[in-house]
Amino acid sequence: MSNRTPSDIDTLADDYTRSLADLSPVLATEIGLSGYDHLMGETGPEVHDAIADLNRDTLTKLATLTPRDEVDRVTVAAMNERLGLDLELHAAGEQFRDLNNIASPLQGFRDIFDVMPTDTEEHWSNIASRLAGVPQAVTGYLACLREGVRRGELPPALQVREGIAQAAELAEPETSFFTTFHRESDQSEALSADLTRAGEAAAESYGLLAEFLRELEADAPADDAAGRERYQLWSRTFLGAAVDLDETYEWGLDELARVSAEQDAVIEAIAGPGAGIDDAVRVLDGDPARKLHGTKALQEWMQRTADEAIGELNGVHFDIPEQMRRIECMIAPTQNGGIYYTGPSDDFSRPGRMWWSVPPGVEEFNTWREKTTVYHEGVPGHHLQIGQAVYNRDELNLWRRLVCWVSGHGEGWALYSERLMEEFGYMDDLGDKLGLLDGQRMRATRVVLDIGVHLGKQAPQQYGGGTWNADKAWELLKANVNMDEKFLRFELNRYLGWPGQAPSYKIGQRLWEQVRAEAAEQAGDDFSLKAFHTKALNLGSLPLSVLREAVLAG
Repeated sequence: MSNRTPSDIDTLADDYTRSLADLSPVLATEIGLSGYDHLMGETGPEVHDAIADLNRDTLTKLATLTPRDEVDRVTVAAMNERLGLDLELHAAGEQFRDLNNIASPLQGFRDIFDVMPTDTEEHWSNIASRLAGVPQAVTGYLACLREGVRRGELPPALQVREGIAQAAELAEPETSFFTTFHRESDQSEALSADLTRAGEAAAESYGLLAEFLRELEADAPADDAAGRERYQLWSRTFLGAAVDLDETYEWGLDELARVSAEQDAVIEAIAGPGAGIDDAVRVLDGDPARKLHGTKALQEWMQRTADEAIGELNGVHFDIPEQMRRIECMIAPTQNGGIYYTGPSDDFSRPGRMWWSVPPGVEEFNTWREKTTVYHEGVPGHHLQIGQAVYNRDELNLWRRLVCWVSGHGEGWALYSERLMEEFGYMDDLGDKLGLLDGQRMRATRVVLDIGVHLGKQAPQQYGGGTWNADKAWELLKANVNMDEKFLRFELNRYLGWPGQAPSYKIGQRLWEQVRAEAAEQAGDDFSLKAFHTKALNLGSLPLSVLREAVLAG
């Protein structure tokens, strides 16, 4: 680590981060800034305008400053790209139709409570205070959606229906997360009463949200497609790079065929000539050595697998700082089937965590499906990537460490990491290899589906021909993704309602691999894979266009 003195550009980036935290306390909690956990914050159109003003003002100030070194030059490029895109999204009014089944304010107001500490009475007091702010947050969100109605910019009907179901579930007084998650906490009578009142009010506000969405459904557009203009904007947002979407669609078709052929060879090695995926799954699922019983066993296996990867990779393929050698593997309080990672706090007092959300009634787990997932979320995936940025505080300002997150960079790295573990010899087991390829095939499918539907591309004849739509996308998913139908339907709805995000995994992986190849060609015999990874990860999350320039510079 260097002892770099912060520059004027670092100071501006730090000031921007604190100002952004003041406007969005929930974001502050997400990135691990202390002092905001008791606040929910404003969420209406006015706060979106205030953030846009902050972005505009910061970019104006940034233009007056001269970069002192390469660190500054990367910061300037990244801030210009990120804040500039935020302004484009704001100008397009995307905040007024922000509703989908996975990553909209509807979920965000509830999900923030998962990452809040619960060890002390002060922690629970913060939770009570923030919980009491949920009704106001819902009111602000409703004001945004109503402005969308006024402008004629509505979310698609499918996402409205998904929103109705989710809001109604959170509105149910007896079973709502808001009214139940704190019941087992051992708090004073007064604090328990505060939590109960706040939870009931939060649930009631979601009832109002569900009611509004029911009214909205009749006017919401039936077409799921975002269209080329909106899609290009969202693709740039999630990738931090502009790609040729038509070429990428064709590459997605080719990549899907390539990975499918690779997977077919592994299937035959597992289950014999002429076998299909179902045959291989039966063989693997029937192996007691690959089976876990109960969430406790799952959590222990996750932790053991993650710890082993850290121990074995450290000092060989990566140099992992001591603070990052700790990862907590958790069973999530939610039950929607998601698997995700949350980064450490800025001081590492809250460690990086891998979360597994287990649906109700699921008690058996098969390790062959999930080893690649542990590498994706842990090391060398998100935990190494995000933790390294937080650790590199001598070079990276607050914004670079905590705020700048680019899906194509982050998810692309994590998917690249899965292949990297194959390269390092960790996926030689045929079952683990099949799990790896299962995930790679799903991510290639996303490229075809997402670009195909949202740009109105022509579907291959095997999926019905003509213009892609939700029905043809469903057939594509069923043919290529080995997943329970309930979860598969959730995935489809996610892609339809969150344009550009799902392909960022596979396209991001492609761009990471391209940067690595260019770096290797540039260095020739002097190329070191370990040095390449160290340099790239020390930069923190970046727009992929900026990453390429930074890695290949000098």
